[in-house]
Amino acid sequence: MTKSKKITLSASRDIPFNKLVLSQANVRHVKAGVSIEELAEDIGRRTLLASLTVRPVLDDEGAETGMFEIPAGGRRYRALERLVKQRRLNKTAPVPCIVRTDGLAEEDSLAENIQRAPLHPLDQFRAFQTMREKGKSEEEIAAAFFVSVNVVKQRLKLAAVSATLLDAYAEEEMTLDQLMAFTVNPDHERQEQVWDAIKQHYNKQPYEIRRMLTEGAVRASDRRAQFVGLDNYVEAGGEVLRDLFQTDDGGWLQDATLLETMVTEKLNEEVEAIRAEGWHWIEVGTDFPYGHTYDLRRIRGEAQPMSEEEEKTYEALKTEYDKLEDDYAEEDELPEEIDERLGEIETAMEALQNRPIRFEADDYAIAGAFVSIDGSGGLRVERGYVRPEDEPAVEAEDDPEGTTVDPDTDDATTDAPDPVTDQDEDEDDDGTKPLSDRLVCELTVHRTMALRDALANDPQLAMLAFLHAMVLQLFYHYGQDSCVEISPRSTQFGSQAPNLGEAAYVQSIDLGIETWAGNLPKAPEDLWNALTEWDSDSRDALFAHCVAMTVNAVQEPHHRKPRQIAHADILASTLGLDMVKAGWTPTADSYLGRVTKAQILAAVREAKGDKDADRIAGLKKPDMVEAAEELLAGTGWLPQPLRTVPLAADPYEPEFEIVDDGGVAPDEASVEDEEAALQAAE
Repeated sequence: MTKSKKITLSASRDIPFNKLVLSQANVRHVKAGVSIEELAEDIGRRTLLASLTVRPVLDDEGAETGMFEIPAGGRRYRALERLVKQRRLNKTAPVPCIVRTDGLAEEDSLAENIQRAPLHPLDQFRAFQTMREKGKSEEEIAAAFFVSVNVVKQRLKLAAVSATLLDAYAEEEMTLDQLMAFTVNPDHERQEQVWDAIKQHYNKQPYEIRRMLTEGAVRASDRRAQFVGLDNYVEAGGEVLRDLFQTDDGGWLQDATLLETMVTEKLNEEVEAIRAEGWHWIEVGTDFPYGHTYDLRRIRGEAQPMSEEEEKTYEALKTEYDKLEDDYAEEDELPEEIDERLGEIETAMEALQNRPIRFEADDYAIAGAFVSIDGSGGLRVERGYVRPEDEPAVEAEDDPEGTTVDPDTDDATTDAPDPVTDQDEDEDDDGTKPLSDRLVCELTVHRTMALRDALANDPQLAMLAFLHAMVLQLFYHYGQDSCVEISPRSTQFGSQAPNLGEAAYVQSIDLGIETWAGNLPKAPEDLWNALTEWDSDSRDALFAHCVAMTVNAVQEPHHRKPRQIAHADILASTLGLDMVKAGWTPTADSYLGRVTKAQILAAVREAKGDKDADRIAGLKKPDMVEAAEELLAGTGWLPQPLRTVPLAADPYEPEFEIVDDGGVAPDEASVEDEEAALQAAE
């Protein structure tokens, strides 16, 4: 039996730095990993942790020259070189080296880089945790390894996940993205429950893990959380879950019961101040459905004028603002302090301009207010609404000719004239008797026709009369002060589309209504004079707004309007309406949760392709809806009823291919909706 030859390791020795040179045999040419600067700082802190691999430099005759080249360890050499140039290391300082003479230099370089096993991420997480337990702060750990503090927090968060899950990650049973998703909930028992539930399931996506771990929680971006304030919620003992690896909008509030209690208490506190104003009634709620005020008359209060002192302050601020703008008008960019001061002045001027609204004593006696929370978490108070049952009674007025006004309809009814009396009037009457109804009717018919002729030849005045009639109908519930018999109808929506009030375009039109209503006179009889005093641009803008309020392009199962819908399509094309730019997105509430699984897959397939659609095809509907919402985000996909066909195209040719749902039956909710619609139509 032959003895195996014993291995002899390469000799190691300390070689002065100035005797080392880089080798052309180093296989690393692409920069990767830690920078030379960071490596130099690390060597400066901890000294050199790994020896350099070197080979003697030989002359033409094969004799050693006393110099050594480095085929493996070039980055460490560059870092040492940087320290020498900074005079933090002597150029003759001894450097630990392993001297190689056998084989090829390129082989040494390649072997060192290939055979080096990278550190498993879990080992890094646990190492950071061990350092933290030994007293190192997060900032110190970050500085030692040239990473941000947030990276250290993320690694520590990962290391704090249940040991069972860490073992699963080490055995490659789960991905790093999945492990990161488990950090949103620190409860190890709950983490393990979720892992047991999904590890045999088809859908192990990180978003599904986060969803399951945050069930029952309230997003910090929710209006209720914003209204109460996260700090106040935490101070009251509430817990907030955070996700260090994704944008979480502030996290999830775990105690929904505590949050509701705090919301109710704060709303009740705010209501007391509103109640003290003396309103006839007050309704309080976290939110009210869109259109809850449509059937109510709105009383417009008057802004309280500025005091003399406030007017002086406002003028002083305006003067300063104008001067600063003039002084820096030629500058490309404002100095920071000037920009900050302009912002302060704007804020102060807006505060002075936003005057408290003052109502009459009689208004408080019949009107009320809605108190709720707006979309950004602020208090919303809608004052001055009168319910029909609280409207003051209007007595029927009889005029000398027998004309009475029905208070419910405002329609005039005239007693029929006595034809005999009308024809046999006493010619010797002294003239004090009023004209007969029949004669007045005949005369005013002539006047009406003459008015029509005159108005037909004055387009500008005709538009003013049209505008006057529309504004009376749309802004004054009881205004009947126009002889122009045009009745614009503004259909109000709310119940047909949940959460309608959250859409940006709805908020824009509502803001327009509020703005115009605030600029119009309180009494309808003053409207004509007010409109005649406005400039043409203002009247045109109001005209456009009034016309816009009458648009109705809603498709309802019990009211088919093909010609009206066709015109709506033409109008949308002419305007270049883009519902994506307008702000509509396919979410669970707006679309995905309301259609069949086949229709969800068709949407994903159209927007993202077959691969993504096939990936979620096996999911249950709630999971499919959530996955599809994430996949469709930012794609610009729209369902067919929201698409606008360009004018150049055939208006009856769909812009996208309509995908057949394959004959899959709709879910139960969809069937119920269709049955209810059919019953309503019958």
